Amino acid sequence: MPVEFKDYYATLGVTRNAGDEDIKKAFRKLARQYHPDVARDKKAAEEKFKEINEAYEVLSDPEKRKKYDQFGANWKQGATGFEPPPGWQNGATRTGNGEQYREFHFGGTGFSDFFEQLFGRRFSGGSGFDADGGTGFGSEAFHQARGAVRGGDVEAEILVTLDEVMHGSVRSLSFQRRNPKTGQTETLNFKVRIPIGVRDGQTIRVSGKGGEGIDGGASGDLFLHVRYAAHPDFRARDADLYCELYVAPWEAVLGTTADVPALDGSVSVRIPAGTNNGQRLRVSGHGLPLGRNGGRGDLYATVNVQLPKQLSAEERQAWEKLRQVSRFNPRRKHYNE
Repeated sequence: MPVEFKDYYATLGVTRNAGDEDIKKAFRKLARQYHPDVARDKKAAEEKFKEINEAYEVLSDPEKRKKYDQFGANWKQGATGFEPPPGWQNGATRTGNGEQYREFHFGGTGFSDFFEQLFGRRFSGGSGFDADGGTGFGSEAFHQARGAVRGGDVEAEILVTLDEVMHGSVRSLSFQRRNPKTGQTETLNFKVRIPIGVRDGQTIRVSGKGGEGIDGGASGDLFLHVRYAAHPDFRARDADLYCELYVAPWEAVLGTTADVPALDGSVSVRIPAGTNNGQRLRVSGHGLPLGRNGGRGDLYATVNVQLPKQLSAEERQAWEKLRQVSRFNPRRKHYNE
């Protein structure tokens, strides 16, 4: 079924030759604007936030971006009737005579139909659901088989926010699959529990929600591969979170305390005197949950010293005075001058 083409570059407001840093900056700006935690219209913001995350998911991944760029330039934003070139469909299976047809469609995973067509759906073999054209429903081997045949397992990706990782959630999903006996498409609606502390790359197994079985055979299973939704302020690595802490030069030199953003509210951190740019400050126990056993990972704030771009006359005089009285010479320290 043709789907609407998604112009990911237009979604982020960047050009097709934008660099990685430009794409990252555009994502962060839009994500902060449309993050459900800060937007007034939370439902509209949630949908926009998903679109932004999907675009960033593709354009920040070199392999996905390369694949997308192979045909993306030939389509206009909002164009309908898009179908990937032959062999691109992850959601296709073959009958025994080589005929190819689309078999599955997901809803509620956090990705659009367009993304699912190109990147989202995969199969793990199974009777009659071999995406590589193995034993299919139209094959002679199948018709000679006797007894019940189990349906194939199906794999998909599900986009999970860090808030869901923190608190857990229950997601409503829909799954359209083709009944191999009747040829009709049926829709399954069900709920999936996102456990607290679920990890990026972890698999959630949904029993019996895969391919339809034959002659009374059990349905296959659905395996959902968790992908963390990108966050404008945090990066996750296992249970640890990483963020930027912007400080003034005098704060790094003299030391101070500052509030660092955290998923469950800000936390105060001490910046020791003489802190260097790029130094990481560890805030214990403010990362992601470790799972059902309790406990949490850590939050690491990377110091980013910011220099003032505009100076008042008084500020300039102060900096000039500092230059006159300071004996510090960074070049002597590094080059043994």
